[in-house]
Amino acid sequence: MQARQENAEAIFARHRTRIFAIAYRLTGTVSDAEDIVQDTWLRWNGIDANKIITPEAWLTTTAGRLGLDHLRRLKARRETYVGPWLPEPLVENASESAEPTPEERLELADDISIALLHMLERLAPEERTAFLLHEAFDYDYGELATLLNKSEAACRQILSRARRRVHEARPRFKASSRDHERLAQAFSTALSNEDPSALLTCLKPDAVLYSDGGGKAAAALNPIYSADRIARFFAGIRKKYNLPLNGDIVDVNGEPGMVLLHDGHIHSVVSFDVEDGLVTAIYIMRNPDKLARAGEALGLPLLGI
Repeated sequence: MQARQENAEAIFARHRTRIFAIAYRLTGTVSDAEDIVQDTWLRWNGIDANKIITPEAWLTTTAGRLGLDHLRRLKARRETYVGPWLPEPLVENASESAEPTPEERLELADDISIALLHMLERLAPEERTAFLLHEAFDYDYGELATLLNKSEAACRQILSRARRRVHEARPRFKASSRDHERLAQAFSTALSNEDPSALLTCLKPDAVLYSDGGGKAAAALNPIYSADRIARFFAGIRKKYNLPLNGDIVDVNGEPGMVLLHDGHIHSVVSFDVEDGLVTAIYIMRNPDKLARAGEALGLPLLGI
């Protein structure tokens, strides 16, 4: 019994990164993803692992089902959320030489950008689950049919709808990391210098800004459209709160972004969507519940406004 238990734990540990990667993509928050990892472990620990022919498939399918159930429960809560809902950012110090944890890297998946995860909020739970598991984790239609409890033909239709909605909302060509870093640095410099003209040169004319305070921190309650209004929004923050903002470049979900600081405290974490060498969307996280891990990763306290 002891040997079997140790074997089950070793198998789970080997696949934990993949389980977390699936869960984070489905839920958009670390705490919810960790809950799914724990629930998957409890179910795994309650069966005879020796009878499972392909443990990885069993574990990832279980995590996918738990994530789908979680998405269905979240629908009503998201509808009553105060202001725009954004995913919890995964932040790393861009100059940090130490290797991040597997969970921070989510190294088994290619794209965890805030822009993509935010866009996926528009999908129905089954569409989001099918899209992520097929596109990021190579699930075939048979595996999707088992997880969603639908026919393969129905899964093809669900995935087709999800792909169409994603491709309509996303740029055709992914911007390079160099473009992201250049624009993040230019944006940070413009804010530090209080230079609205320089800020405007970073933005597409029809850029949009989303700010998530969750009702717990000052934030815009609605998206802000157009480069001019975005520039005036940042000027308003400085004037209203007498709050000079200095930005440090950090990695946000695997892409160059920045953390806005005031007197050594984290004001917000900012990420960008970039197309044709300009910022098309800005995502500002202010909700302290979703900034706690960023503070821990950077060793900085949060600003309480």
